[in-house]
Amino acid sequence: MAAITRLHLHHHHHHAFPIIKPSLLLSKLSHSPSFFPNFHSTPLRKFSLTPLLCSISDQPLQSSSGAGSPSIVGDLLDYLNESWTQFHATAEAKRQLIAAGFQLLNENDEWDLRPGGRYLFTRNMSSLVAFAIGEKYSVGNGFHVIAAHTDSPCLKLKPKSAASKSGYLMVNVQTYGGGLWHTWFDRDLSVAGRVIVKGSDGSFLHKLVKVKDLFYTVNKDGFKPNLETHLIPLLATKLEEASSESKEKYLIILKTAHHPLLMQVLSDELSCGIDDIMSIELNVCDTQPSCLGGGNDEFIFSGRLDNLASSYCALRALIDSCQSTGDLSSEHAIRMVALFDNEEVGSDSVQGAGAPTMFQAMRRIISCLVHEYVGEGAFERAIRQSFLVSADMAHGVHPNFMDKHEEHHRPELQKGLVIKHNANQRYATSGITAFLFKEVGRIHNLPTQEFVVRNDMGCGSTIGPILASGVGIRTVDCGIAQLSMHSVREVCGKEDIDIAYKHFKAFYQTFSSVDRKLNVD
Repeated sequence: MAAITRLHLHHHHHHAFPIIKPSLLLSKLSHSPSFFPNFHSTPLRKFSLTPLLCSISDQPLQSSSGAGSPSIVGDLLDYLNESWTQFHATAEAKRQLIAAGFQLLNENDEWDLRPGGRYLFTRNMSSLVAFAIGEKYSVGNGFHVIAAHTDSPCLKLKPKSAASKSGYLMVNVQTYGGGLWHTWFDRDLSVAGRVIVKGSDGSFLHKLVKVKDLFYTVNKDGFKPNLETHLIPLLATKLEEASSESKEKYLIILKTAHHPLLMQVLSDELSCGIDDIMSIELNVCDTQPSCLGGGNDEFIFSGRLDNLASSYCALRALIDSCQSTGDLSSEHAIRMVALFDNEEVGSDSVQGAGAPTMFQAMRRIISCLVHEYVGEGAFERAIRQSFLVSADMAHGVHPNFMDKHEEHHRPELQKGLVIKHNANQRYATSGITAFLFKEVGRIHNLPTQEFVVRNDMGCGSTIGPILASGVGIRTVDCGIAQLSMHSVREVCGKEDIDIAYKHFKAFYQTFSSVDRKLNVD
């Protein structure tokens, strides 16, 4: 969720969260017989057979938000632990879609689409559009879309990152988005992102990279950082006692953009020569794994919940709503997920929601499915029958700072999706779109909440108004309630993940029948 005009909420939500570390400590101590011997009888749970950074249950979790239904929380944790950057989040989404049977398209190629088909494409490897065409689709019918974003506030390496001070090698960074930068101190940090590598045949290869445990930043209690001079991570100490050969290598720092040590680490990770690395685009990332916590393991502790939690719920909802034979047999619309980059800085980029990526795809889809004359304005008619769910995380109420929320609109964790309203159009929700989305939830016994910001506080925004005003598509803004938004470590409720997934899946499966019951114009 974009950070502009939300600093009051950000500031108080982070400082008001001293309960998190004790509860996380309790979670860790509960497996130590020297502290609590009675707690050790329950083994660590494993959510996935894939050994990523977080360990979870041998059996699939059951969600209490629906009887007997399996939880996707474990899979979300795996996705978060895999997705250190927007590039990795997009690549992992692409991998899961292809594994589920979606066909990979390229925007540079001519498309050949068919009703009943499932497709995807990526742009810049940081944004993605996936869609499933109903078998009963006819040109002029609508698109049912859930849109979210892949980026989160972070630090990014500057084009010339090499720096040194007081015997340390350091890495120059720039701030991205409206992060709570004081939370990045005293953390184990590293880098991840993408690298352009020269191939043996002279071609250039696009590769993703993650390096574990590379940097550290140091803070003192009460310290307010200067964003230019105090956020520079420590890479290593200078090579004071190194060999003459190493010292000669170190002198190259003065002539190169990045430390040779950093380039060596990257070349080791990529199994290539340093000279083969032609370009890097790296984020600084917190290395602590995403995990469950709290006294009852009811919270998710993770970086990048804003907005990878929404992205993953939407992705899984699309995959699971059309994975079986017959799932699209009675569908008259096109189901779509759109994941954009650069929301945290305004969306004005070729891979952001401000670009016409999604609407260009819609035009191309319609063009591919026209096999005879269908009358004028096929795209315009389709847009008028379409509906967009803009999914971005929401500010949950903290008990220590309840006055930061409007008295009657205080979203709580574990209480369902939050529908966001703003009379000044910072959110795109209208009375009609809110009703239709809530009606989908009502049919499936899924709770929703309402949010408006206080009149004496600024209101953030989302990609909802950008997309809604682009071509006039009906839009509702909603999100999962969370605490510590834009901190290096955020918190949301475990139950809300499953509720969001079920609501999004229900949207794909039942919105057509709900929408046809209401005629406004």
